[in-house]
Amino acid sequence: MSLLQTETATALLDAGACPRLVPVILSGGSGSRLWPLSRERYPKQLLRLVGENTLIQDTALRVADPALFEAPLVLCHSEHRFTIAEQVQAVGIRPRSIILEPCARNTAAAVAVAALAAGQTDPGAVLAVLPADHVVLDRAAFHDAMRRAARAASLGYLTMLGITPARAECGYGYLEQGEPIPDAGGACQVRRFTEKPSRAVAEDYVGSGRHFWNSGMVVAPAAVLLEELRRHAPAVLAAAQAALEAACRDLDFTRLDPVTFATAPQVSLDYAVLEKTDRTAMVPAAMGWTDVGAWSALWDIGAQDADGNVALGDVQLVDTRDSYIRSDDVLTAVVGLDNIVVVVTEDAVLVADKGRVQEVKQVTERLRALGRGEAMEHRRVYRPWGFYQSVHLGERFQVKRLTVKPGCKLSLQKHYHRAEHWIVVNGTALVTRDGEQILVRENESVYLPLGTVHRLENPGRLPLNLIEVQTGSYLGEDDIVRLEDSYNRV
Repeated sequence: MSLLQTETATALLDAGACPRLVPVILSGGSGSRLWPLSRERYPKQLLRLVGENTLIQDTALRVADPALFEAPLVLCHSEHRFTIAEQVQAVGIRPRSIILEPCARNTAAAVAVAALAAGQTDPGAVLAVLPADHVVLDRAAFHDAMRRAARAASLGYLTMLGITPARAECGYGYLEQGEPIPDAGGACQVRRFTEKPSRAVAEDYVGSGRHFWNSGMVVAPAAVLLEELRRHAPAVLAAAQAALEAACRDLDFTRLDPVTFATAPQVSLDYAVLEKTDRTAMVPAAMGWTDVGAWSALWDIGAQDADGNVALGDVQLVDTRDSYIRSDDVLTAVVGLDNIVVVVTEDAVLVADKGRVQEVKQVTERLRALGRGEAMEHRRVYRPWGFYQSVHLGERFQVKRLTVKPGCKLSLQKHYHRAEHWIVVNGTALVTRDGEQILVRENESVYLPLGTVHRLENPGRLPLNLIEVQTGSYLGEDDIVRLEDSYNRV
């Protein structure tokens, strides 16, 4: 964006012309403190943790009011692109763009890319930067805060949403309220940032009435954001600009250039810009917000029974109080324990003191160091064509369930170390085997010897379910040689 464009856009904002906000949904987090439900390849923003929708779906629906918001711009890791696109479209949201980050560089680089992308089509764009993995229970209060923040942004401020604290929380950052800003919708200056204070300091902050939780949500003119990045984080802006200029189209996605994007300093927007600029403002808000940073947050907002327990799934509790118990798999019984968290999935169980759930991240770090797959993904692994799920793994064999969505197909591929036997449970499979095409119907099967070039396709209108039996000396997922792929994964 040229200097003339920046000055023009800022002048329009200073004159009070406030266009609809461009939501920027940041979906780069891994949610490691919510293990075992959240995994690196299927993190918390893709999960249904509160209500019927996933967190990213709720975020997209939160900014669906056309009177206040434009279509959202989504930034995410390329690993999650198909799932995110499918989830937001499932709730009727069509993003203006989904931009793929080739590696994690924190929020400063992501926001820089978003500001550049929005400014390409509208130099006067005003962004609403929103993490994809937060919960907001009061949508009307959120919209009111967005309108007030937009007013402050129209005066050229980078406006943060400060949450009225409900308790002394050591895991959050705090904003200290400064002087009021005239004609800014109730916004005030930010006197000081404090990251994760001690318990005693957090208690003082809550009692002061001047301190607010830092929600991570920011409303700001794209032009002003770029100017402040240029002043305070030029290396971040240069890397973002180079990565966007060298980006390519990948189906419906924009893929940033991996080499130049990787040169961006790994720093948050707070540290890179907001704590350094004199153009930061804050709008206080009370809207039922939590960043769902740990299992205790879900206990806080959950429906507690008479004993203070939040119980989800097939759970039986005896003489248990003030606990969060969730089972997504087997019957789970807890007897005589208080203030704990128990989370059960198909392949892992977490038991933790509710006051120490921030330490769950240490479990995921240890699992990665040991090379354990439970840190990365669930037994059910989603793919653009559907999903597969490991049922049993033995010596030289593995049994999986495969579900292929109507009209979808796997890559044309072969394996060097395993043979496969497919049994159709329901639906109809179109199988390519060394150039031959075979229709395989319910209760029928097909054998694919080692080295066979093959493909599985669902030509029907209903999901295709089948059982795959693998046999061979090595059964890892990296023994796939893709020869042709509809999803550009070759």
